[in-house]
Amino acid sequence: MIHRGEIVEQAVRASGQNLSKLAKRLGKSRKWLYDSFENPNLSLEYVLEISKAIHFDFTEQIPELRRNYTNNEGDQAMEETTWKDKYIHLLEEHQKLLAKLIEFQASR
Repeated sequence: MIHRGEIVEQAVRASGQNLSKLAKRLGKSRKWLYDSFENPNLSLEYVLEISKAIHFDFTEQIPELRRNYTNNEGDQAMEETTWKDKYIHLLEEHQKLLAKLIEFQASR
């Protein structure tokens, strides 16, 4: 049997995302995230939620996802969430760059 928590943990860590920020984006605590990594039977709903947050497709590692979530509504909702998350990520990066630019100009 596959250990869903370990699979999710590997993907989350490979994504390079800050665990505290990821937990906050999911509306969960950091402890919840660590507990999820230890759970071999992590629910498919949570796997899908994390999948959206880190932009990772778990259907290869967790085949049950493919069987349970192959409807168009799920795909459309996932696509909308993915684009929204990418947009938020770009906005955050833009804000960081603006802050660096202001800091650079102030130091001249």
